[in-house]
Amino acid sequence: MAGPSRTPASLLALADWRRQMAALYGEVRQLAKSDPAAAHEHWRRVREQLYREHPQSPVPAQGRGAFVAHHYPYDPTLRVEAALLGDEAGSRAQRSLPTSSGADDASGLCFRRIGWIALEFPLGPRRLAVFWMEGYTGGLFLPFRDATSGAETYGAGRYLLDGAKGADLGGDAAHGTAIVDFNFAYHPSCAFDPGWVCPLAPPENWLDIPVRAGERLR
Repeated sequence: MAGPSRTPASLLALADWRRQMAALYGEVRQLAKSDPAAAHEHWRRVREQLYREHPQSPVPAQGRGAFVAHHYPYDPTLRVEAALLGDEAGSRAQRSLPTSSGADDASGLCFRRIGWIALEFPLGPRRLAVFWMEGYTGGLFLPFRDATSGAETYGAGRYLLDGAKGADLGGDAAHGTAIVDFNFAYHPSCAFDPGWVCPLAPPENWLDIPVRAGERLR
């Protein structure tokens, strides 16, 4: 999430980037109540435009004009409202996550694992850890890798939720659930420019099966 040094003008642009991303996810949450596939198409189209045109796009400036985001076809079976399951005793301590720079927590971020979501796939049940950012802007964080990583998708994995960017598909706080939709899985900024340092999925979030939904390399 950390990038090159910031000037006042670039920080204002970064604030605008976050504002527009948060607004986009707000629109997605509303659209998805009646038509998740249409919400996904809206997200794909607006996000691609931001990546092409916004000065805080993670795509290097020389490549923005021709940028095209590639996605798998929308799969409605990969959208679920999952309960956040309690974590094991003693596992909620702050921790660092691996980063794209190769150093633990080089961006100054700390995380706390707050629980797990259980998921059913054709090849059997799997689970993913859900984290809370202890600093930065706070928020939920859910990265993952799967068997497509390194061939069809970015080798270091993708993100499902990132509260710092407003990337949140909703849920029901009263019932302890969150919406997890792999069709909205996207590559972190470091996939486009190694100048960005991004936290990545720890081993407990490495899936041994392919998840062919969301953003892909081509």
